Amino acid sequence: MTKAKIDEVVEANIKEMGLGDCAENKIGNWHLRGISNGEKKRLSISLEMVTDPLILLLDEPTTGLDNALAFFVARALRSIADEERIVICSIHQPSSEVFNLFDDLLLLLSGETMFLGEAKMAIEFFADAGFACPRRRNPADHFLRCMSLDFNSQTPASSGFSMNMKTAEIKADYQVCQLNKNTNSIKWKQLSVLTHRSFINMYRDIGYSWLRIMLYILSSISAGTLYFDIRYDNGAIINRGKFVSFLFGLMVCLSCGGVPFFNEELKVFYAERLNGHYGKTLFVLANFLSSLPFSVANSPLSGTTIFYMVKLHPGFSHYGYFCINFFCCTTIIESCMMVVNSCVPNASMAVVTGVSVNVLMMMASQIFRLLADLPKFFWRYPMSYISFAKWAVEDQYKNVMTGLKFDSAEPGEPKLKGEMILKTTFGISLDHSKWWDVALLLFQLFVYKVLLLLVLRYKKRIAPQLRLSSQVLLKKVS
Repeated sequence: MTKAKIDEVVEANIKEMGLGDCAENKIGNWHLRGISNGEKKRLSISLEMVTDPLILLLDEPTTGLDNALAFFVARALRSIADEERIVICSIHQPSSEVFNLFDDLLLLLSGETMFLGEAKMAIEFFADAGFACPRRRNPADHFLRCMSLDFNSQTPASSGFSMNMKTAEIKADYQVCQLNKNTNSIKWKQLSVLTHRSFINMYRDIGYSWLRIMLYILSSISAGTLYFDIRYDNGAIINRGKFVSFLFGLMVCLSCGGVPFFNEELKVFYAERLNGHYGKTLFVLANFLSSLPFSVANSPLSGTTIFYMVKLHPGFSHYGYFCINFFCCTTIIESCMMVVNSCVPNASMAVVTGVSVNVLMMMASQIFRLLADLPKFFWRYPMSYISFAKWAVEDQYKNVMTGLKFDSAEPGEPKLKGEMILKTTFGISLDHSKWWDVALLLFQLFVYKVLLLLVLRYKKRIAPQLRLSSQVLLKKVS
């Protein structure tokens, strides 16, 4: 579709759903007041109408709205149905005005069909069954009140409507149309739209973008003042190791801030995925591309503050490498949090579990013990090779130590080379370049994105089996 055609469809949907007065308003979030609940309901319907569906299924579209807003939403659905579309929705306690907008009615009680037919004939049906609707009473309220009684024991005296229509009869009366969902959609166009939408949401969400960047900068200033001008005396050797440990702990803590935003993104993705709007791969790519500008901006802002306040190394290339390492670590930690968030049911569990996983990764690095001193079982093999922190700490040590000379512990003795300190004090091997460590970090970033894709693809298939297995295990234990 051309841009003019797309704009025409959007404008038509806005007009049809009565959203013209709020078309230029933001939806709103926890810190920004936006459109009303009724407008949000109509907006969610409009999003589905963009694809011009033949059948529209809605689950309680008027829940949480007052009578006036519920009527406006129902009237918008009525106008959609008048355009030769099928609108099917569940609704609880509709007003009489809303009830009169429906063509057909299906009443269910404990999964059993109580009535299926024209809505206006339901009053006659209940009257024939001995439950006449009094005047000035809402028919919908009357039907629900009758069904709350022991209605199954009643036998209607005369009615032209079947109380238990069979599936075969329903299929004969109604033609079920299979929709071809987005088979002709262009993938790059979908990716472009998803990336742009996600970027706008990140830009507007103060907690995800600007507040986190500000906290990174403030924390970098705090780290810079704590280790200000670390120098090259003998005590600076251990202080540099402490600084690297502090830096990674800082990144793990601040990277948790993106969990609530990604949790909201997942909710939107699951809803749109059920409608077949786009695939899981496009969602993962769009999420990564939209967050990339913020990660790229954050790395030099925080990296410059820390590097030049602490005065880690005089070379500019070492500063550039420090910022690259900072970018790789923050994006990997955030990707790990996304994978965890996709596995657990809510954001609170994602924060707790995600932090625990990242701390586990840090424990298998040189932050707490030398690599050679780690227990071989689990911690050395395979955790130290899986841990991103091991490779990140290793290349950061190489970056801030190589090419420097430090004072000896005893006055008058020759200075200690940084390369020798890496081997003897920190247990860092120099048999490969620090750029290989960066390449491994980028590879781990790719692996986490693949893991996120796999979780999104197979979670709903595996979760019921795991739940059933746990229930069986609990029964055996009890």
